Order: sequence, then C-alpha cells, then structure tokens
Amino acid sequence: MGNLLYLIAVILVIAWAIGFLGYHASGLIHILLVIAVVVVLLRIIRGAAN
Repeated sequence: MGNLLYLIAVILVIAWAIGFLGYHASGLIHILLVIAVVVVLLRIIRGAAN
C-alpha cells in the first residue's frame, strides 16, 4: 500500500510540472502538488517511525 501511495505522489508531481510549465493551468494543479507532497512526507515519517 505504501508503494502505491508513493507512485501516486510521483504521478501527481509529474502532472503538476507538466501543467504548470506547459499550460499554466488553474489552481487544481497546485492542489494536486500539495496532495503529492503530503503523501511523500507521510511516507517518509512513517518509514522513519518503523
């Protein structure tokens, strides 16, 4: 399950980069970036706690 969350976070970061650099899309892309960063941070924290 952790690997799936990490994969989703990476995909969201890539989607944000494409949207921000290529299309200057709406704020939805930035919300996706925030979600991706939170998921990565949770994975790092949970990994350090184990």
